[in-house]
Amino acid sequence: MADNDSVLAAAQSWKGAPLALATVVSTWGSAPRPRGSHMLVHADGRFEGSVSGGCVEGDILDTAAQVIAGAPFQLKRYGVADDSAWEVGLPCGGEISVMVQPVSAEGFDPELFDRIAEARADGRSLTVTTDLATGHADLRPLETGEVFANRYDPPRRLLIVGAVQIAQSLAALAQPLGIETVVIDPRGRFLTEERFPGVTLDDRWPDEAVAAWRPGPATAVVTLSHDTKIDDPALLAALAADTGYVGALGSRRSHAARRERLAASGVDTDQLDRIDGPVGIDIGAIGPSEIALSIAAAMVGAFNDRR
Repeated sequence: MADNDSVLAAAQSWKGAPLALATVVSTWGSAPRPRGSHMLVHADGRFEGSVSGGCVEGDILDTAAQVIAGAPFQLKRYGVADDSAWEVGLPCGGEISVMVQPVSAEGFDPELFDRIAEARADGRSLTVTTDLATGHADLRPLETGEVFANRYDPPRRLLIVGAVQIAQSLAALAQPLGIETVVIDPRGRFLTEERFPGVTLDDRWPDEAVAAWRPGPATAVVTLSHDTKIDDPALLAALAADTGYVGALGSRRSHAARRERLAASGVDTDQLDRIDGPVGIDIGAIGPSEIALSIAAAMVGAFNDRR
């Protein structure tokens, strides 16, 4: 699915107002936004999200205004067919189909936003199916006609174990990516708001903390402390769940020793192979900021692969 966090937040904030929801239902070629991408339009002209990165948003705003005013659901296709398409089209050469629904019982029922929010808060995915002939959305699978199913996954979360310098850089990178970040470290002198502004701090022992955050496919756990008493319990807790990405800082030699310790604790080879160690993609990183960048890239790649 696409990243629609800001749209879902706006839907809660604008609850009760006349709205229209635009959604990318299919793509061909170099489409700038993936299937499932939303753009939510308020009756007063405000909007949140994007269906093309700016290429066709102006036309979508006009169409949304018509739908809000009472016009029927619309399914529109955009591409580059002639010179005029550069005004309302995709200069990148791709094509997209976009549906524009009223946010109403006849289209995308406002209560669906509540159901999506509840599922995401519980760490569950939820699929909404829309009949492309009528524009009516439902949680029940539609067995006839042409339909579009959009899955809403839980918000992405990063659990960083070890409040070290690399953790500071990694937390700063994760926040603009829309990844909720928690730093876990039982050492109070390391875990301070001054060192980690705007980040959730958890001073519980790592295995307890990781388990309490209920890691799933949309969660990454990265251990950075270099202290086996802190890192190993966190890794055991992460591997005991369906964690989307598990990474551990250290050299190849230290990772080999780590595997031996975890194996002695009863972790099998398949589970050990889930650990990205040494953590991150190989970019020849030097220093905390570059190492953090390599970890962030590996984490995002794992999240996208799990989709």
